[in-house]
Amino acid sequence: MTVLYKANMVRGAEWARFFAERAPDIPFRLWPDIGNPAEIRHLVVWVPPDDIATTFPNLELVFSVGAGVDQFDTTKVPAHIPLVRMLEPGIAETMVEYVTMAVLALHRDLLDFISQQKEQVWREIRITPAKRRRVGVMGLGQLGQAVLERLKAFGFALSGWNRSPREIEGVTCYAGADALPDFLAQADILVCLLPLTDQTRGILNADLFAGLPHGAGLVNVGRGPHLVEADFLAALDSGALSGAVLDVADPEPLPAGHPFWSHPRILLTPHNASMTTPDTAVDFVLDVIARHRRGEELPGRVDRTRGY
Repeated sequence: MTVLYKANMVRGAEWARFFAERAPDIPFRLWPDIGNPAEIRHLVVWVPPDDIATTFPNLELVFSVGAGVDQFDTTKVPAHIPLVRMLEPGIAETMVEYVTMAVLALHRDLLDFISQQKEQVWREIRITPAKRRRVGVMGLGQLGQAVLERLKAFGFALSGWNRSPREIEGVTCYAGADALPDFLAQADILVCLLPLTDQTRGILNADLFAGLPHGAGLVNVGRGPHLVEADFLAALDSGALSGAVLDVADPEPLPAGHPFWSHPRILLTPHNASMTTPDTAVDFVLDVIARHRRGEELPGRVDRTRGY
């Protein structure tokens, strides 16, 4: 019942240590040392190897080491093998920290002060009270709900949009395409936490930006392909968007000379808003393996018809 890990090798060594401590009865291997492929029952992976089904004929579970699975070609994972996205608490905790930082940076005009610092001159900017700033979150799964819970402490007017209905205390929730315009109209700062699917690819486009209040801010911690680059730059240059914090791009890393690197209204980070923590991730994987053995429902199991 071997577990095979194929992702960041530095963190993989930590995975191996925690497995040895907490599940010494489960053999654990680090790619490319796969041993006997027929013994691999559980695969923990970021970018999966080719020909999963034929390479590992007795595979029972496939785990993504991240919160998303858009890096997978799910057609190559046999339908009878559950695909599980990572729900360990470290991902949510670090994402909450990042989004809070990004929202506050836009709320408190950090991009303007960075520009003023470069010019070596200060110009007064009136402070807008948090209670007068409206923050909208697109994507109300585990991460979106955790972000909204933390933002409540600052007194922002909060709203959320999701494909399916949600009810969150203290948050005005919208659901479905028909409700999107109403949601956008009251989002002074928009946070994208959507999964990347065929339906959400390119959703951050000219039409969406036109539906926001003029001068809104954008935080994208979803995926780079959510954003239509030309529409985004045009919105920044026209003032339709006042600024953005981007943790994701397409491609990653961005090539030298790309306009995102030097645009004064963009704060760019290298896709590190959240990170799987080996300590708690191992506990999550072991819990899912135990549930699978007992024939129970699996947390984080991907619905392949929805793509997440």
